[in-house]
Amino acid sequence: MIARKTHGLIAAAGLALWMGVMPGSAAAGASDVSQVLIKDFMFAPAQLRIKAGSSVTWVNQDDEPHTVVGDGGLFRSGALDTAMAFTYRFEKPGTYQVFCSIHPQMKATIIVE
Repeated sequence: MIARKTHGLIAAAGLALWMGVMPGSAAAGASDVSQVLIKDFMFAPAQLRIKAGSSVTWVNQDDEPHTVVGDGGLFRSGALDTAMAFTYRFEKPGTYQVFCSIHPQMKATIIVE
């Protein structure tokens, strides 16, 4: 019962993050947070251009778990079940390669200006 309740809370928090609403904080503006959907075993968009200091939120819309991993170990999400999300803030300009460690054919590029 507790595990089911915890999973529901995690899913609800992921959905709230995906919608740009977090309890106790103001929703970030469109220029601060970009979204990448995980759907059909792909990251969409597969390439995203953002400004330094912006965050990217990945939201899993598949029925299978996925991860979000930055090349070189910069960041790594845990397994994201359906409707769960992961956010990372990119502070420095550069080109970042992202992949799913469960399904390594899933790749994306984040370009930070």
